[in-house]
Amino acid sequence: MVRILISGATGFIGTPLVSYLASQGANVVQLVRSKDSHIPHSIVWDPESALARKEDFEGFDAVIHLAGEPLTLARWSSKKRDKILHSRTLGTMFLSHLLSNATHPPAVFISASAVGYYGHRGEEILTEESETGDGFLANVCSSLERASFAIRKRGARVVYARFGMVIGPNGGFLKKMLLPFKLGLGGKVGSGKQWMSWVHREDLIQALIHIIKDSSLEGPVNVVAPNPVRQEEFARILAQLLHRPHFFRLPSWLLRLLFGVTADELILSSSRVQCAKLLASKFAFNYPDLRSALSKALQN
Repeated sequence: MVRILISGATGFIGTPLVSYLASQGANVVQLVRSKDSHIPHSIVWDPESALARKEDFEGFDAVIHLAGEPLTLARWSSKKRDKILHSRTLGTMFLSHLLSNATHPPAVFISASAVGYYGHRGEEILTEESETGDGFLANVCSSLERASFAIRKRGARVVYARFGMVIGPNGGFLKKMLLPFKLGLGGKVGSGKQWMSWVHREDLIQALIHIIKDSSLEGPVNVVAPNPVRQEEFARILAQLLHRPHFFRLPSWLLRLLFGVTADELILSSSRVQCAKLLASKFAFNYPDLRSALSKALQN
């Protein structure tokens, strides 16, 4: 039986991931901040205070590290930015250190990163070979990827899974967008020409399992659907599926006034990312196009 350790296991991605792995017979252990009787297989840890028992981290075949401060759509204070950076780098570094000191370290360590690694790149087609970009999120992603040096040095296969925007029911950015679109307030954001790299949550979960199984996948892996879209196309398709108009427009200046630098980082940034490594490894997407992905998410 495969034994898998997961951090961030109660989140939008972690919850269905744990459920699916358990249904496939995997022995899933969750990293938690405090003991919870509702989670029978769990390990308590706290990166902030370096709290953990070394012996708890023995004997895992794979580790999927998802935990980190949420990227909320709000004006980020300097305190919030520090918390985003600190939670990801410190947590990754601490977990990497704990696993590297195990007598039998895991064969593969998957650390959740994001396409924010590439920054705002306009029309440029981006693959895993592309260099890091500029901006706060690019710095966060590059910092957290460097933070797994200890387990990599120990010989584990380390993968930086760079997620696109995750589409799924009952959560994520789609949940935040549904109300304005249902009210007929959907449409262009900024110019509408910015590229959005996305992935359906079910494909993301299957991609993580594929990465565990395929030993050829190492280093950065873009976990995005093969067909990124411009923001105006995203708005058009979502509005059509909801049978609503999509003529409303939010200008860039208003978004910057409301959200400051967060607008440039999360809303106006353009990332045209390709999943080159996944496709080369013969991974098959169930939802390769946006219409099918949104249709599935809206069914729930």
